[in-house]
Amino acid sequence: MKKRWILLGAVGAVAASAVSWAAAASNVEQPAYKVLASSGDIEIREYGPMIVAEANVKGKRQVAMSGGFRIIADYIFGNNISSTEVAMTSPVTQQASEKIAMTAPVIAQPNAQSDDNMWKVRFIMPSEYTMETLPAPVNPAVSLIEIPTRRVAAITFSGRGGDSAVSENETKLNGYLATNNQIPASLPIYASYDPPWTPPFMRRNEVLIELEM
Repeated sequence: MKKRWILLGAVGAVAASAVSWAAAASNVEQPAYKVLASSGDIEIREYGPMIVAEANVKGKRQVAMSGGFRIIADYIFGNNISSTEVAMTSPVTQQASEKIAMTAPVIAQPNAQSDDNMWKVRFIMPSEYTMETLPAPVNPAVSLIEIPTRRVAAITFSGRGGDSAVSENETKLNGYLATNNQIPASLPIYASYDPPWTPPFMRRNEVLIELEM
């Protein structure tokens, strides 16, 4: 009986920790969007203009994500010309840097397992900033970029966001676009909303594909 209570207490502690993390994550700014249509875990969204900090990193998808995260985190934690800390936001996004023609269908796909891919890793800057008020990066590997209003298709899923899960959801999203005559205008964007120590069942991952307006 004593062992049972110890086990239940441990489970309860883990659950309480997970809930507290969810509460903390909910306080992080996320970009606002309007849902134009939805089908299950797929949404068509419209995002307003935003500014992103971007780093280009070569390697496998998850390795490049970690490398790009460190580069941009260094910028927002104060490695900029005014030594100003910029608030963390969510999600962190990643997209292959290949240039593609804006035609349909889009068939170029990055190989997440390749060591040769170049990835654009991005942090979305807090909405209170403009290009004029954001501190300039010290590291030339960090660029500040304005993104105009855009329409995207997004699919949301939980778990660790490994390559097999990403591929499965990307295929599902592309099938939805083909069925609904939606024209892709970009390679897939992979978004991670939670820190790596968040329990997998509580994590939010997305695959997004920009659409022709």
